[in-house]
Amino acid sequence: LFVQGFMEYSYLFYGYYNNTTVEDRNFYNIPLAYLFTAIFYFAFCLICIIARSVPERTGGSAVGNYSMIVFTSWDYGCLGDRATKLKQKNIHYRLQVDLEEESIKKRAAALTLCQKIVLYALRVSMCFGSFGLIIAAFYGIFVATDFSQVNYQGILGLIFQYLPSIVITAGNFLVPLLCDQIALIERYAPSTTVIVALLRAVFLRLVSLGVLLFTLWSQITCAGDTKKKDCTLCQYNYKLYPCWETRVGQEMYKLTLFDLLINIVVLVLVEFPRRYKSLCEFLAQWVGRQEFVVPANVLGLVYGQTVVWTGALFCPLLPLINTIKFVLLFYFKKITLFYNCRPALKTFRSTTSTFFFLVVLLFGWGLATVVMVYSLAEIHPSMGCGPFRFFPSMWSIVPTSFYNLSEITQEFLFFIGSQAFSIPLFVLSCVVMCYFITLASVYGKSVAMLRAQLKLVSCWHLPKWCSV
Repeated sequence: LFVQGFMEYSYLFYGYYNNTTVEDRNFYNIPLAYLFTAIFYFAFCLICIIARSVPERTGGSAVGNYSMIVFTSWDYGCLGDRATKLKQKNIHYRLQVDLEEESIKKRAAALTLCQKIVLYALRVSMCFGSFGLIIAAFYGIFVATDFSQVNYQGILGLIFQYLPSIVITAGNFLVPLLCDQIALIERYAPSTTVIVALLRAVFLRLVSLGVLLFTLWSQITCAGDTKKKDCTLCQYNYKLYPCWETRVGQEMYKLTLFDLLINIVVLVLVEFPRRYKSLCEFLAQWVGRQEFVVPANVLGLVYGQTVVWTGALFCPLLPLINTIKFVLLFYFKKITLFYNCRPALKTFRSTTSTFFFLVVLLFGWGLATVVMVYSLAEIHPSMGCGPFRFFPSMWSIVPTSFYNLSEITQEFLFFIGSQAFSIPLFVLSCVVMCYFITLASVYGKSVAMLRAQLKLVSCWHLPKWCSV
């Protein structure tokens, strides 16, 4: 668990890797491979997000949605009592969500003008209250990051090193709980309540990560002023951060580690005791059994993945650690779901939430990409560690390696970037796109004809329905 010491000089962090090249049978440039591995990882994750972000088409109106659920939602391939009951519960839940939202809309439409003013004023005040909690959490992260730079020895020094991670994890755990209690007073529709709570949690988690990164940036680069005394020589604060990339990787590693530890502690000390009322009868009756809230758990995974993306450049093995963490969390959540939890009382529309999660995941990827691009292009690499120690920036390895290639390879790459290659490629892409658009139009007409034939057949067998 201690990132200071032997782990700091291991394959886990940036500072271990050197700037040499391996010349055996093949030429292997370690700095270039290090950089392209991170870029490929980000590109691969983006492709996966886009592939999963294609929204499913659902019914537009409430009546159409009811009809779709009633007439088309049953799966005739269900075999066995268990699968049949699960499908019945799924249909029941979807109808319950729609009916509950319609009921809330009717009650909202029946409110008088004074009641609406009171309700909106209450929502605005609660919104300010929740943002006050979030801003207080940001301030705590900023102060904790400053305190963590103080050099202490022993257990106190260890606590100060982990202080930003402790404050961020505690804030991400406590503030959403308080915001959930505030959401009960605001009286939104169930799906709206879920989205509002998720927006607040997303804002808290991602911006708290941004506050940590901004604080580290201001300390590493002397708040962007390289003319200051500590940053004049190396273009970064070499006294406080002799290997700043490793320090950033350590912070992301500690956040990942604490996220796993908090989940384990909550499972052992909170969720299991809540299951057994005999431990504390009054407290168990007041709190009740744990609810497995899907949006909050998914958002925790999104936040963990964002932390990994942010630290992937500085801690190359962090994605592997995060994979092991997710596997462990899967089994922990499975245990708590089947043994400790009861069904959630609040309903929510899963299709909207799923698309929202993917958008948040894409936003987290964008935040991590900004951090990576800025680190590659703007901040001077550490001169005492890492594969880019002799370069003015990490990206400088790319043009340097390009001009070390053979003339044939350089000419080929120049040809790919020239108009002689790009214009024919653009024309070919337009032709292929027009072909697929035409094909989709033909398929659309075929579907329309089949629907018309189906309607005619229905009218032939059910003439009373067609006359309505």
